[in-house]
Amino acid sequence: MTIIGIPAGWPADEGAARDVQRELRARIVLGEEGPDVGQGHVTGLDVAYDDERDLVAAAAVVLDARTLAVVEEATAVGRVSFPYVPGLLAFREIPTVLAALDALTVDPGLLVCDGYGIAHPRRFGLASHIGVLTGRPAIGVAKNPFTFTYEQPGDGRGEFSALLAEGEEVGRALRTQAGVKPVYVSVGHRVSLERACAHTLHLAPRYRVPETTRHADSLCRRALEEARARHPA
Repeated sequence: MTIIGIPAGWPADEGAARDVQRELRARIVLGEEGPDVGQGHVTGLDVAYDDERDLVAAAAVVLDARTLAVVEEATAVGRVSFPYVPGLLAFREIPTVLAALDALTVDPGLLVCDGYGIAHPRRFGLASHIGVLTGRPAIGVAKNPFTFTYEQPGDGRGEFSALLAEGEEVGRALRTQAGVKPVYVSVGHRVSLERACAHTLHLAPRYRVPETTRHADSLCRRALEEARARHPA
C-alpha cells in the first residue's frame, strides 16, 4: 500500500491556508441547478484518521443515481497534511481524497461530501473546496451542526429549516427520516440548494444519512484498518 505524501507547496500554517481559501472561494459557481436527481452517478466521499500514525484514509464510492447500487469504489491512504484547526479541516485530507477520486475509472458525477460547503465561517468548506478543485458539482451533507443558527424542522421526512449566518441562508437542516435528527445540507459548487436537498432525500430512502455517506464511511474505515496493519505504530 502506497502512502501518499504531503504535496509540495501545501499550506503549512493557518495564514497560508486562509489565503488559499480566499483565492479558491472566488471560483465557486452558485448559479447552476446541478445534475438531475436520479440520473447518472453520485459519489460519496469520506475519510478516517489515525493521528497516532499520522494517517488519513479516503474513500470514493460511486453509486448509480437511480438504483443506488454501487458502481465502483476506490481508496487512498496518505499522511495527514495539516494540523487540526477548526474551519480548515479540508486541508488535512484533500490530497488523499483527490487521490481516491483519481483512482476511479468511471465518471463520478455529483460529489457528496460528509461535511459542509458554503455553510462555513468563510463560506468555503470541504464540499466547496473539492468542487472547485475538480470542477465537479458537489454538495455537503453533514451529520452535526456547525456554528449556525436554525430552528428544528418539522418531524416529517422532507421538512427543513434554514441554516442562518448573519441572516443569510447558507444551508438547510433537512429531515431525511420522520422523527430522526436532521442532516445539514449545503451547496458546495455548481448545484442549487433546492437541488442539493432533493438529492439528499433521494439518497436517503431508509436511513438518516445518504447511502453515499454510508458506503464511503464503511470503506474508508476498512482502508484505515488495512493501513494500520501494514504500518504499526
